[in-house]
Amino acid sequence: MPRPRSIARTAAVQALYQMDMAGTDLNQVIAEFQRDRFAPETVAVAGDGRHEVDPEEKAEGADAQFFSDILRGVVRRQRDIDPMIDLQLAEGWRLIRVDSILRAILRAGVFELIERPDVPARVAINEYINVAHAFFDAEEPRVVNGVLDKIARKVRGPDIPTGPRKT
Repeated sequence: MPRPRSIARTAAVQALYQMDMAGTDLNQVIAEFQRDRFAPETVAVAGDGRHEVDPEEKAEGADAQFFSDILRGVVRRQRDIDPMIDLQLAEGWRLIRVDSILRAILRAGVFELIERPDVPARVAINEYINVAHAFFDAEEPRVVNGVLDKIARKVRGPDIPTGPRKT
């Protein structure tokens, strides 16, 4: 059974993706997720009819405050976060060229590393590797591991055990 913070992280990545692709306002996306995706029996209004939200889109049991904290933090710190990620990407790659879901995962992960000392760095890294596995089958989880591990070593230092983690 996924934990509330794990569910919140996945939902935050989905919300960041939505904000990036559709230009949805921060407060609007937070309200939408809390209203339409976090409740056990969610019904969304579409046009003039009502329908249930697709079960794949539900995030029942999510820690709604943690979800909101991630989104607000990523938006507030994006000017700091994006350059940090850019520096860790392969030469010639920029964050803007990265898949939008992967970009959302990296932004959320870096936010936790720089602003959530209550979350151990290794926990944050592992959680976002798991989120990457939910969306990708190829190299992306390794990219998440590599980028977040390098950033964690810079911003957390001794909190990170030495040696790479295999995904």
